[in-house]
Amino acid sequence: MADGASDLDLGRPDDAVGRLIALALEEDVGPGDRTAEACVPAGARGSALVVAKEEIVVSGVAAAARVFRALDAECVLEALAKEGQRVDAGAAVLRVRGRLRALLTAERTALNFLQRLSGIATLTRRYAEALAGSRTKLLDTRKTTPGMRALEKAAVRAGGGTNHRGALFDGILVKDNHAAAAGGIGEAVRRAKRLASPFLKVEAEVSTPAQIDDALAAGADMLLLDNLGDRELAAAVKQVAGRVPTEASGGMTLERLPRVAACGVDYVSVGALTHSSRAVDLSLLVESHA
Repeated sequence: MADGASDLDLGRPDDAVGRLIALALEEDVGPGDRTAEACVPAGARGSALVVAKEEIVVSGVAAAARVFRALDAECVLEALAKEGQRVDAGAAVLRVRGRLRALLTAERTALNFLQRLSGIATLTRRYAEALAGSRTKLLDTRKTTPGMRALEKAAVRAGGGTNHRGALFDGILVKDNHAAAAGGIGEAVRRAKRLASPFLKVEAEVSTPAQIDDALAAGADMLLLDNLGDRELAAAVKQVAGRVPTEASGGMTLERLPRVAACGVDYVSVGALTHSSRAVDLSLLVESHA
């Protein structure tokens, strides 16, 4: 392992992240980086820093490092910030040394990963801090960038959030369309319970007192209280009375989170963590070259 990279999980070139990186580089580089080929001598070597241009919570350093490694297998990587670490503007998060052409060719793709993932971690930290002091836990959703779910859910964890189900196969969530197809939320939950293994929990999306009663009677293991106002949410939690965990979703803004937590829900899920986070500002600065 290269010096300074011992804490970076670089995975295998053929794993899911490796395949994603290969696709991203194919998209950006194609048959070659004509600018680097024209301006940078073939044998030139250099050192570069990836620097935060604003205060961020770091996520995706390993993914960015893997982009550089994909174009220069001999490059030396040095992680200067840890996953989940808050850093100030001007702080360096990664140093890479290697073939200068490769560093400049990898620049945009590496930064795209790091800016996107750190943006998710940074926003998640703000939401997690809004829940500080309560027992309510912050969950993400499946509203992720296609192909990037594992990375984006890792970024949520780095920001202080908790992952909801990772995919359709590792949890059952009966939503309104499933209930409509089955003839009601109670029947949908009963069908799901018959299919589920003892280790596969069944969560049901509900929005009325009657649906709460029907889902609980059918054996739901958890309830998603969807798109309820604060007073309705508090009433729903009181109706459930701790029989199963509750999750609130829909319209979960930063300003509202403390009020939602005060209603007594166990979890709050926020799709915005992944679908509406802003890419943070980072840049690559060449330190030296020869």
